[in-house]
Formats: sequence, C-alpha cells, structure tokens
Amino acid sequence: MMLTLYPELDSVLSEVADHASYVLGDDMVGAYLEGSFALGAGDPCSDVDFIVVMKAPLDPHREGRLRTFHRELPTRQEHWAQHVEGSYALLGDLLDPTCIGREWLFIDHGQREMTWDIHGNDMVHRRVLREHGIVVLGPSPAGVVARVEPADLQREAQSELDGLPRSLLAWLNLDIAWAQRYLVVTYCRVLFTLMNGRVASKQEALRWAARTLDPTWHALIRQTLEDRTRGLLLTDPPRQGSVESSLAFASYAHEWATRHRPQTI
Repeated sequence: MMLTLYPELDSVLSEVADHASYVLGDDMVGAYLEGSFALGAGDPCSDVDFIVVMKAPLDPHREGRLRTFHRELPTRQEHWAQHVEGSYALLGDLLDPTCIGREWLFIDHGQREMTWDIHGNDMVHRRVLREHGIVVLGPSPAGVVARVEPADLQREAQSELDGLPRSLLAWLNLDIAWAQRYLVVTYCRVLFTLMNGRVASKQEALRWAARTLDPTWHALIRQTLEDRTRGLLLTDPPRQGSVESSLAFASYAHEWATRHRPQTI
C-alpha cells in the first residue's frame, strides 16, 4: 500500500505500526500519519509525525518494549528512520475534548529516549488527524478522535499566541539557524489558524503571511522559506541580522493579532 511518495518512508511507517500492533495486541486501535504529510506538504525536510491509538493504558512491560524499539530506530542509516516523531495515545482521550493536554508516551524528532509529554495532544493535532490523517493501520481516523470546530482552533491559537514569548524563548537557542526559522514559522502558523480557523502546513502559513502581513516582513519570510532545506544543524548559525528581525517580527505579530483577530473569539 502506497502511503506517501517515498517507499522507504512507507516501510518505516509500516514497521512502526506493525511493532505497535505486536506489542499492544488486542489493545491496538490504529496507526496514522499526520503532520506535514497529512496536509499534503511533506518532503525530505519534514518530520514523520505519527500517532498510535490504543484502548488501554500502557503497563511497564509494554512501555519498555516500545522504548526499546524507538531507542534503536534512529540509529539506522535510512533517512526516514532518523526523522520519526509521534505519540501513543489513548482512544478515550482522543474521543474526549476535556482530555486535551493529557500526557502521552512520546518520541521526539531524532531522539532515542521516549518521554511522557503533552506534545500532540492539542486541538491542532486532533484536527489534522481527524480531517487529514493517513491510515497506516486500522479504521478511519474520523472514528477515533472527536470533531474539532474552527472556533476551537481559534481559541487555542489565541491562548498559544499569548504564551509564545515565554514558552518559545525558554528553550529555543537562537544561535542556531533552525531555531530562528522555527520562531518565524510558529508565529505565522498561529496567526493563520487564529484568522482562518483551520490548520496550515509550514509552507502554506509562510506564504499566507507574505500575502497578508506588512511588506516590511517579506524578506524575512522569504528567507525562512528558502533556508528550510538547511535543516537542523547545531553548527549552522543564523544569517546576519535574522535573529533581531525575527524577534521584532514576534512583537509585530502580537500587535497585528490584537488589531485583526475575529471578534467572535
């Protein structure tokens, strides 16, 4: 079965799903590809965002077997094996909007150690899963996650925007070019969702921002798009002046949102 345009990626996804099914047994519900690939924007620079849905909480034995698998996966030579990111979520959580923010077992992009984290358990990821998720194994994603309305996305975007300066700068190392670009992309995606009530890929959000925001920021947005292929390299410094421009853009984004956000939020 062809899931993406990349056979090696399809093989990695199938392996993740098959291993989860083997470990979880009757508690396995399904495995899905979400994120950039689900939104039709995945390419070799993208993370591989997956979610495995299960009926019952993990016991220590099953958790240990999943941790062992994900500890080994990024050590392989295949490109896609090194770019997997995703969560093991409870079906009951996904069907209950009040469980937003509950921790799931999570493997971060390129990492070898899993953590319990809220990453992926928000309105944005739920909307992408339900409306765009690609089935690797199991039933349609519409049956495993509650509906997310545009207003839900807009309220979450406003809340995220309010906390972005503190949450982003607490962990981003702006001496790395990837972090500088991530700052710009995040603000563009949040503004897009706030104004449109839907989720955009990184590329779509940047292009929307270039059309919508003040032309002063066109060069920064264009640079962010053009430099995407540089990926995450800890030794790759930002372009001269781009950090200062990105921080100024963040301040502008807050002011712009205050003036333009929908009155219904």
